[in-house]
Amino acid sequence: MPTVLDTYIENRWMVQPNHSNHLGSTHGGNVLKWMDELGAMSAMRFAGETCVTARMDQVNFKRPIPVGDTALVEAFVYDTGDTSVKVRLRAARENPRTGEAESTTESYSVYVAVDEDRNPTTVPDVSAATDRGERLRQRALEGEAKR
Repeated sequence: MPTVLDTYIENRWMVQPNHSNHLGSTHGGNVLKWMDELGAMSAMRFAGETCVTARMDQVNFKRPIPVGDTALVEAFVYDTGDTSVKVRLRAARENPRTGEAESTTESYSVYVAVDEDRNPTTVPDVSAATDRGERLRQRALEGEAKR
């Protein structure tokens, strides 16, 4: 049975001028794209199947990510349905010289596992397996319940 930590993925993108809006910060569409891509990778790692986006819950942009900073995105599976995989997504701005990070964006997404014929297919249950995995899972469940 796959665990929460088996699905934990983080990635970084250096924010370049071609990623920015007219204010010199990352265009929100780029942040959404990076979050959705990483969420799908986490869901696929969990399900062992191709996963497609079914829903991206409310996305909250708390602060911008300026050009020159790094966009740090993390994703992990925290819950499942019969064919669906729930993924917690968070983005942060990170100073590439110091590593100092500040939360910028968050969301909860649902992906559906599909087979070769693109029909929904069942997924296993997720297990926390470790204290860290359980803490991540519980925080995600509590955060989702507050939305």
